[in-house]
Amino acid sequence: MKQGLIVKSAIGAAILTTLAGCATAPQQEWEVDKTYKLTVLHTNDHHGRFWQNKYGEYGMAARKTLIDSLRAEVAADGGSTLLLSGGDINTGVPESDLQDAEPDFKGMSKIGYDAMALGNHEFDNPLDVLFKQQEWANFPMLSANIYDKKTGQRMFQAYQMFNKQGIKIAVIGLTTEDTAKIGNPEFIGGIDFRDPKVEAKKLIAEIQKTEKPDLIFAVTHMGHYENGNRGINAPGDVALARYLDEGSLDMIVGGHSQEPVCMEGPNVVKKHYKPSEECKPDMQNGTYIVQAHEWGKYVGRADYEFKNGELELVSYDLIPVNLKKKVKVNGKKQRVLIEKEIPEDQELLSFLRSYQEKGNAQLDIKIADLKGKLEGDRNVVRFKQTNLGRLIATAHMERAKADFGVMNSGGVRDSIASGEVTYKDVLTVQPFANIVTYTDMSGKEVLDYLNAVATKPVDSGAYAQFAGISMTVEGNKVSNVKIQGKPLNESQTYRFTVPSFNASGGDGYPKLTNHPGFVNTGFVDAEVLKEYLEANSPVDASKYRPVGDIIYK
Repeated sequence: MKQGLIVKSAIGAAILTTLAGCATAPQQEWEVDKTYKLTVLHTNDHHGRFWQNKYGEYGMAARKTLIDSLRAEVAADGGSTLLLSGGDINTGVPESDLQDAEPDFKGMSKIGYDAMALGNHEFDNPLDVLFKQQEWANFPMLSANIYDKKTGQRMFQAYQMFNKQGIKIAVIGLTTEDTAKIGNPEFIGGIDFRDPKVEAKKLIAEIQKTEKPDLIFAVTHMGHYENGNRGINAPGDVALARYLDEGSLDMIVGGHSQEPVCMEGPNVVKKHYKPSEECKPDMQNGTYIVQAHEWGKYVGRADYEFKNGELELVSYDLIPVNLKKKVKVNGKKQRVLIEKEIPEDQELLSFLRSYQEKGNAQLDIKIADLKGKLEGDRNVVRFKQTNLGRLIATAHMERAKADFGVMNSGGVRDSIASGEVTYKDVLTVQPFANIVTYTDMSGKEVLDYLNAVATKPVDSGAYAQFAGISMTVEGNKVSNVKIQGKPLNESQTYRFTVPSFNASGGDGYPKLTNHPGFVNTGFVDAEVLKEYLEANSPVDASKYRPVGDIIYK
């Protein structure tokens, strides 16, 4: 599964030898002609998964056992380790969300993370929550491109220096500038998310002068987009590596796009990677790019050798954390471990259990029965109209006594399976605590609004789900608009709902908060969904099936 690969460090041995003779240069600490072993371990997009799932997969307790074992193995071989995260610790599992990700950050501290990138979901809450999370973390949360609009100063630590057996390593942090668009405007209004490519180039030049590192790594939350093809998203790790001088970064540990970055060839991603298969990281402009899917499903492991200022990637692997596959046993499907079981660290498990039990006490309450699946999977709801998108928009619309409802697909975080529906299911689907808003507009204004919102591209959280309305969408315009089955009248007044996130301009939607017809209802989206499901139980998913009301040409 492992293959030797070579990458040059930003500063070669010859340059370092020259610098060592200068009066202002710090003393070189590593020995000439000696081979040093360095292993970088990494995860990303944790999203509240501190506890194993119902199938016994992943979870932080098993992750700690694995990482402790890898550290011991590397140390026994005379090497050193770094453990990095590509960010997005927040948002995704109600037990974590209800407790401001306290178990997650404290769990990472106990595992021994060395640094993480700030992800866009670190800004899902008011800033005082993030500052509290920084106190829970005994490791730096890095981002070089986040600035305070008032002071013009960086708001967070830009980089961290590490010394591993005399090898000086700079780890810089970068955050997608899309956070300004997809973050909650109520919480990030005073923050300037600058171009991470520009900030990285500037910072690298600075630390090469001041710190004179042997290696420069980046932890980023920007996304990996094959061959730089990013669609509506901000530029990601590929664009970053190509923008910098060749070899400026030795390695990028990424996140945000939530995928295993495993390449079939230059600029060609392995689309259907399966656990335990060989994984070759991406290489762009002298920089290796890695990403370990999501949720702690894998721990990425990059084994390097450093000699005379040069860095060689000896092997790379994505290690599955108790992932399972479906197999047939005696004609019945069962889930079996793909690799040897990783036992859970009992001390960490005991620490996390109190948080899990506290969360469960609030969540494992049945609220409805459901016939059929309500579809909210990310790779479906961001591409087409779904029954769950319509149901949520309907719930909002009915609560506000509106004519139609608009729901951004990025606010739909999971599906709901057929059977009993619990409060946990609802909070998993809608974890952001957005408020249902409505706006009264003239038909002419509604048409302008739909031209801006209904035309958002697929494969983004901005893609809109609708209820109570039909239309044809072609290019940047809508036509044949009918509201409650009747053609839109430009002189008539209509009421529609949209989450407070979007009403504030999130996802690039038109800002509505200053409109004279705007009303913040004060109703939290998850509570509205919960009450709607309760009132309509048993819920028939087929009742909300899209029937061609929204036609895209």
